[in-house]
Amino acid sequence: MPELRTDRLLLRRWRDSDLEPWAEMNADPEVREHLGELLTPEQSAASVARFEEGFEERGFGWFAVEVADTGRFIGFAGLDPVDEGFAFTGVEIGWRLSRQAWGHGYATEAALAVLEFGFGTLALPEILAVTTATNVRSQAVMRRIGMTSDPADDFDDPDFPDGPLRPNVLFRIRP
Repeated sequence: MPELRTDRLLLRRWRDSDLEPWAEMNADPEVREHLGELLTPEQSAASVARFEEGFEERGFGWFAVEVADTGRFIGFAGLDPVDEGFAFTGVEIGWRLSRQAWGHGYATEAALAVLEFGFGTLALPEILAVTTATNVRSQAVMRRIGMTSDPADDFDDPDFPDGPLRPNVLFRIRP
C-alpha cells in the first residue's frame, strides 16, 4: 500500500498508536466545528476501521499524517468517494489536523501530496473538495492547492438540519 512523503510529512496507513490522538482530535470542539457532533473514542476507532477498509477495497483512502522528523501523529489527509445522496459524484480530497498542527502549512503540504497521488498514480480525471460555507480555513487550503469553486455548485448538505453546517461549497481541480 502506498505511503506518501513530503519534505516534512509522512502520509501512511493507520497504526494502533494513532487511535488515542485521533480520538482526542474528534473530541475537540474546535476541530469538529465544521463537521458536526463530537465523536466518542469508540466512534473514532470505528472510523479508523472504515478508513482501513477503504484502502483494502480501493487502494486509496484517508492516510494518517505524521510529522516525519518526530513521528508525531497530527491528523489525516486523503481521498474518498463522494458520499451517496449528493447531486454529484467523484472522488473527494480532505484533511483534518489537530489544533496544534494548524498554522504550519501542513494541510496544504499534505493536500498537494494527495493531489499528486490522485492524478499521477490513480489517474483520476478530477478531484473534488467539499466544506461548509463558513469553513474559510479549509477553503483557503483548497485555493492554495489550485482548486476553484463555482457558486452555482454550492449546495445544502442533506445530512444536516438547517443551521451553519448545512450550506456547503464544492471545489474542483483537474490535472
